[in-house]
Amino acid sequence: MAIGLIIIGDEILSGKRTDKHFSKVIDMLSARGMQLDWAEYLGDDRARITATLQRTFAGDDIVFSCGGIGATPDDHTRQCAAAALGVPLVLHPDAKLKIEERIADIARETGKPAGFNAPDNLHRLKMGEFPQGAAIIPNPYNKIPGFSVRHQQQGAHYFVPGFPVMAGPMIEWVLDNIYPHLFHQVAWLEKSVFVFEAMESTLTPMMEAIEAEFPLVKVFSLPSVGDAHTRRHIELGVKGDPTQVAAAYETLLAGLDRLGAEYRPV
Repeated sequence: MAIGLIIIGDEILSGKRTDKHFSKVIDMLSARGMQLDWAEYLGDDRARITATLQRTFAGDDIVFSCGGIGATPDDHTRQCAAAALGVPLVLHPDAKLKIEERIADIARETGKPAGFNAPDNLHRLKMGEFPQGAAIIPNPYNKIPGFSVRHQQQGAHYFVPGFPVMAGPMIEWVLDNIYPHLFHQVAWLEKSVFVFEAMESTLTPMMEAIEAEFPLVKVFSLPSVGDAHTRRHIELGVKGDPTQVAAAYETLLAGLDRLGAEYRPV
């Protein structure tokens, strides 16, 4: 079971807004001993969103989708999810109650009657129209819920707004209430060094030998041209099962010493 992230919105792809979901999701998962396996960015194109969801619904991944669940003409995610599942959109009764609570809150704040049957408030209820069979995700920011869909044996999609201030707490709620049994299940350790003025081609044979000797470890290489504070370097390291990482790291240091490389721990 992998964890995926879909980020939807023309404003992200055009650069009008900077994506903040990706780094936030990585941080939330990391704090729980989990990690993101894949991510995709999509614009507000119904055909592409539907096709993407048809593909991801066919798997067993846990997928978080951010954006496009509102009720304006450029919001398509709810409709695309229903189309991908082959089910109708229906007003979820719990979502209706939450949206009406929000309408009442606004009325109290403004000192005006709630007017539940007013055209604008009836339109707000569209935000509670989810694919048939969906469950709601509570939104502590303004009560307008997201929704979730189960598929295959283990897979599930969780749809939240494009606003990070809402999406973050909602994703945390999903993790803490539905997946606590997955927290810190995979032991993981990472150790690395900065190798200065080195060429990756020189280091590659050593990297391959370490991975061959330690099958539960991956060797990584992240070149950098340097900056005002650090010379040109490669961050070279090992990551994976802690039972092998420590020995693999010592083997890496010994290999760098044989090459006469200049390095320092990260």
